[in-house]
Amino acid sequence: MKLTMLGTGNALATECYNTCFVINDNENYFMVDGGGGNTILQQLKLAGFDWMDMKEIFVTHKHVDHLMGIIWMVRVIGHAMHSGKYQGFANIYAHDEVIALIKDMALKLLTPKETRFLDNGLFLIPVHDGEEKVINGRKVTFFDIGSTKAKQFGFTMELENGEKLTCCGDEPYNACEEIYAKDSTWLLHEAFCLHSQAGVFKPYEKHHSTVKDACELAESLGVKNLVLYHTEDQNIAERKTLYFEEGQKYFSGALYVPDDLDTIALD
Repeated sequence: MKLTMLGTGNALATECYNTCFVINDNENYFMVDGGGGNTILQQLKLAGFDWMDMKEIFVTHKHVDHLMGIIWMVRVIGHAMHSGKYQGFANIYAHDEVIALIKDMALKLLTPKETRFLDNGLFLIPVHDGEEKVINGRKVTFFDIGSTKAKQFGFTMELENGEKLTCCGDEPYNACEEIYAKDSTWLLHEAFCLHSQAGVFKPYEKHHSTVKDACELAESLGVKNLVLYHTEDQNIAERKTLYFEEGQKYFSGALYVPDDLDTIALD
């Protein structure tokens, strides 16, 4: 089981792609978010994936740096279905507002041949706070992260031997997430910038965390492995080193600061 980061940057990043990733579970794929455009197709290719294999997709929220790549996925999947080149069906999960937005945008922006399979092969599936689904044979529980900006969901996925992976979306942790995040084997959390550079990047004004914040949180929750993403990109050349140096002061577990296209073994 592997985690591949298709993108690791924040909304305005230009030196890396916007945050999105794929969980590869024995060649069964769970794709989370799509970044901000059709570069999602290139990132999938560069990561060694076939976009046609992305049959289980989750969208955390409506911000353009997470949503617009999904519209491109809808387009290429719909076109392939129309052309008879697509095998099976695809599911896109999100909370009700995002599902309505995807459908509305698709119907307004794409051609009838690309949208004719919506909910008839390409299924748009609304999920609710605390709702469980079985995806690729694993129980996934979706939850509202209590966003202060746009309504946003995260998820927790059951792994082997009672372990779990939890994604907290791209905003700071809220207490309502504790039942999902506590004692996670893997925690995926945003870290907009170094704490030492908070005065430069002003993460709190943007409702984001620093590396120190995320690491202190993971330590308090008993997390074993912490993955930091959704960062600024001005330190991109030295990001791994700088974030690790700050983070290890506050987190005793295994800390990961991936670049775009990096793959992490989850087992």
